Amino acid sequence: MDIGVRKITTFIEETFIEGGKPAERPITMLVVAAILKNPWVGQGFVDNLRPEILRIAPVLGEEMTRRILAHMPASKVEAFGKAAAVGVNGEIEHASAMIHTLRFGNVFREAVGGTTYLEFTNTRVAPGALLSLPMTHKTESGRRSHFLTASFQIADAPGPDEIVVAIGTSDGGRAHARIADRFQDLAEMEADKVS
Repeated sequence: MDIGVRKITTFIEETFIEGGKPAERPITMLVVAAILKNPWVGQGFVDNLRPEILRIAPVLGEEMTRRILAHMPASKVEAFGKAAAVGVNGEIEHASAMIHTLRFGNVFREAVGGTTYLEFTNTRVAPGALLSLPMTHKTESGRRSHFLTASFQIADAPGPDEIVVAIGTSDGGRAHARIADRFQDLAEMEADKVS
């Protein structure tokens, strides 16, 4: 995996009680994050990011997907998402380049049987910043119970010349979801127009 990865970190969060009430079952959220050298730093403005995307993104997608599935089998995954954060010497476009390509996202989506697009964030931060990775249901984009956010920090990343690339999964929605799905809202709003 000669693509400039310095390290890979894994975060596991299990929720047993929410709002003072026990969950019907523990809900597990998982994030795998790779910290890699930003291949465009120090080159000035680079017009064509594609060669490095093609070199790095598929390899990164395969390795990160393998690692996340080692902790949560595809059959358990209900929600998923991705995030990238570039260090202060890079452009937000550099973070976006790593995750907004089908050569990265499709590896993960296909492995877990997803059909919706992967929710995402891309940002520029200093080392140790709190990072957010949003998720939605892997096949039902309007299922609000699975509108989730995994938060994580890496004390020494991203360095100024690095990018953090992360993927996340959950084996359930929020512990006590009580708001309507987007589809229910749309149906009610349409009925209101007719009445």
